[in-house]
Amino acid sequence: MTQNAAGTAHTQRMTVVVTGASGRTGSRVAEAARGAGLVVRAASRARGFDWEDPTTWARTLRDADAAYLMYPSDVGSPAAAEGVGALAREAVGLGVRRLVLLSARGEDQALPTEEALTSSGADWTIVRASWFSQNFSEGPLVEGLVHGELVFPAGEVREPFVDVRDIADVVTAVLTSGDRYGGGRTLELTGPRLLSWREAVAEISGATGGTITYTPVPTRAYGEALAGFGVPPEEVELLIEVFDTLMDGRNAHVTDGVREVLGRAPRDFADFAREAAAAGAWQA
Repeated sequence: MTQNAAGTAHTQRMTVVVTGASGRTGSRVAEAARGAGLVVRAASRARGFDWEDPTTWARTLRDADAAYLMYPSDVGSPAAAEGVGALAREAVGLGVRRLVLLSARGEDQALPTEEALTSSGADWTIVRASWFSQNFSEGPLVEGLVHGELVFPAGEVREPFVDVRDIADVVTAVLTSGDRYGGGRTLELTGPRLLSWREAVAEISGATGGTITYTPVPTRAYGEALAGFGVPPEEVELLIEVFDTLMDGRNAHVTDGVREVLGRAPRDFADFAREAAAAGAWQA
């Protein structure tokens, strides 16, 4: 058997646990991993896995080779640091040493969660992603765009929006590349160019053929609106703190992370907007 064939055979035998498997990134990671020949074990509440119930973890992790960790609320929450650390230690104890954590680029609040992973004894890789392009097409921002106005506390700061499909492809490459990106690597992933939220909304507006506007608001006012929609107070305070951190311009530069791992340019926001519009993401 050739070295390449041996590597392929190993990849096909590899079982990876994908947390958040029904979510924005997890569903794409699961799809990309299956496409690469990995055996995917989807971990979600519907399949009996619950981040808030450690008794559900062992049966999901047992006999797996690797895991993709995505904490469901925010990677910068105190609960994330506690949960990721505890799960990582349990995974290592069960022989699941290869762990890939989705983190947030520039989010100081996420550092304790990253530290919880790096101190667990795992063979770890951290993927720090910029703001997802798909946050505009999936989740709470969609309603405003559908109704013609996005209200958001981003000011005029510029962000290199990243396509979650690129995140999924990078995670899969990390899992199938042997030791190349393991052993304690942190990868920063961005899209290929900077856009303000106003410019991003304009590109979405052009893709839909409609008229969508962007209205920047103070972070505190946005938090009050979230509270009015029933978001718990502690989550509102965390989001206000995170937005204040991330929207100060610290992330207004691109990285070569996607090209370094995949050998190609990251997907462009204009392509995302056109594809999402064609799929009906912003139809009323």
